[in-house]
Amino acid sequence: MLRLLCGIFFSVWSLSALAQIRMDKLVVQPGKKFLIEGSDILVVDTLILADSAQLILNRAKPENFIHAKVARIGKGCLILGSGQHGANGANGVNGADQPTPCRQAYEGTDGENGADGENGTTLFIYSDDIQISGSLTINLNGGNGGIGGNGGNGGGGGPGTRVCAGGDGGAGGNGMRGGHGGNGGNITIQCKRCPDLPIWLHTGLQIKNYGGIGGEGGKAGLGGSAGLGTVRDGRNGLRGSHGEEGNAGKSGSVTFTRK
Repeated sequence: MLRLLCGIFFSVWSLSALAQIRMDKLVVQPGKKFLIEGSDILVVDTLILADSAQLILNRAKPENFIHAKVARIGKGCLILGSGQHGANGANGVNGADQPTPCRQAYEGTDGENGADGENGTTLFIYSDDIQISGSLTINLNGGNGGIGGNGGNGGGGGPGTRVCAGGDGGAGGNGMRGGHGGNGGNITIQCKRCPDLPIWLHTGLQIKNYGGIGGEGGKAGLGGSAGLGTVRDGRNGLRGSHGEEGNAGKSGSVTFTRK
């Protein structure tokens, strides 16, 4: 029984150890990038971001954790965890013109909705001492919503003859909704020896965790032209409706404590 319990404890401990990236020292050289992958937890004794270095968060995880006893930041550094922008919706297909006399044309099809932007990553930073000699931007913005697809135009009606009126034009397809913006990620910084946050924000630290912009709605498809005839012309096709704009995402919160 004791052996079984020891085996279970060792397995749990092993899984916990594998669930984080552990280093004594992490140095990201000037202009280079370090991607946190395979885990959402980075634990280092000393973190050094040289000038223009970037620390890329694991976007596959909604939350990332950085534990650094000491952090030294150079000029123009970036911690990036912003959400991806949503893809634009596909446009609808135009309706074909009607070649047959006196027949109504084909309608345009509706577009597709724009995809929603991704949420920014929520970030927790725990440190004893963070010194920024240059500038550090933490970007956790939500992604913008994709633009809604336009409706396809209606086709033109068939021509009239001496015995029938011209065909009606096809209706235009509807423009579709733009994607919603993603929410900005929340950030929590817990640091023992750091300046007050208002001072920090004026002396090298910039935090971006705004909600993404909602995507524009797709344009309405135009109605097709009426077929012309000697007896009577057809009617123009109805125009489709314009798509709605997506909602903007919510901005994230900023929490700073000394412990």
